[in-house]
Amino acid sequence: MNGEGEQQDWTSKRREVIQAQQNALEAQRREEHERATAIITKAIEAYRAAGIEPIPLQARPFTGTGTIRTSLTGWYLKHDRTLAVDEEGRFYVLRVPGGLLSRLKGATPEPSPAPLVVGRGARDGETFEIKELLQMRLEDPVRP
Repeated sequence: MNGEGEQQDWTSKRREVIQAQQNALEAQRREEHERATAIITKAIEAYRAAGIEPIPLQARPFTGTGTIRTSLTGWYLKHDRTLAVDEEGRFYVLRVPGGLLSRLKGATPEPSPAPLVVGRGARDGETFEIKELLQMRLEDPVRP
């Protein structure tokens, strides 16, 4: 019996450790998102002050070619038009399912948590600090 009680105690402690790690990771992600959103908000003010108006944003399908309409307006962060921010400062990865229905009706991408480092872990190896990427678009905006 004693071995069984020790096993349950170990399992319980292990579960607590995992939960604490998950909570810490979520708190870190929330803090990063809040800091990145503040940077994005300041960049939007700079875009407007520089006369860089928001434009209609289009998404790209996960597979295939072409673009898909969205109801979003904002600024692309990369020339390949895969990342953008909308007028409210929300961050988007503009990739959507590309079925016939989306091509006809358009798509509504969901905002993603804004990162401080864009492209971390991406396959192409391109990483930018959000502040740097936003500054690049101030100096060289993606035009319609």
